[in-house]
Amino acid sequence: MRFIDPHIHMSARTTDDYERMREAGIVAVIEPAFWLGQPRTQLGSFIDYYASLIGWERFRAAQFGIRHYCTMGLNSKEANNEALAEAVLEILPRYLAKEGVVAIGEIGYDDQTALEDKYYRAQLALAAEYDMLVMVHTPHRDKKAGTLRSMAVALEMGLRPERVVIDHNNEETVRDVLERGFWAGFTLYPHTKMGNERMVEVVRRYGSHHIFIDSSADWGVSDPLAVPKTARLMLERGIDPAAVEAVCYGNALAAYGPSGQFAESDWTAPATVDQRQMFEGNSVLRGQVPRVDAAAAAVPAK
Repeated sequence: MRFIDPHIHMSARTTDDYERMREAGIVAVIEPAFWLGQPRTQLGSFIDYYASLIGWERFRAAQFGIRHYCTMGLNSKEANNEALAEAVLEILPRYLAKEGVVAIGEIGYDDQTALEDKYYRAQLALAAEYDMLVMVHTPHRDKKAGTLRSMAVALEMGLRPERVVIDHNNEETVRDVLERGFWAGFTLYPHTKMGNERMVEVVRRYGSHHIFIDSSADWGVSDPLAVPKTARLMLERGIDPAAVEAVCYGNALAAYGPSGQFAESDWTAPATVDQRQMFEGNSVLRGQVPRVDAAAAAVPAK
């Protein structure tokens, strides 16, 4: 079985993670623009970070046979620095049409402040202007109210529900999201948010329509293999294999495919892995023997 992890912060992960993910069947990942764990203090740090998502990280994933995509946006936690948020919104459009950018995100609410609302709306307006999909981060606190508010504002701003992914759902939000026609993403953390067993029961109760799962693995306690592990548990617990395929692969493809940047052909006929390649003079290797697929071996390294 092939898997997509449609929300994972690979900039915080190691090459060992890429190797294990590929061995487990993960063929593609989407990395949403995120925060560092502490506030950024100047515009240049955003510019360098956004550049890394469409540059180095895309290259690094390919060196391990995984297709890397990303979303671009101002994270809700960083929307409360108004001067910096204004500066970020000025430069954000330059990244929206870059190769591999599938949506604006992850955006939304954290503490549901007035500034978070202002910049959520501003980025929804950009999505409408540039005909972009949207990935919404729902808050960890007061989640149901924040989720309902996120959807109401998206509709108010003219976004069609099928163009918006509402992520970090749980049992108290899923029905509202599905009834309104939005995509429902579920983050599977080892000890918080949604666990594997709870996710099995969500699929058993609600089916697989408009539902998919992700690991949201980052610099915190998280598991980059959450998607394949949960797929295995679903099958063991008697969930129909077609539903498992939808939740762990097909629905993410259906949700992000309309971006025009996310196509199954990208990984069904992937470029060969050639770890002799360099990115701006840098390699993923540190003296190790490079992996070079047979088709690449006949081509001299650049």
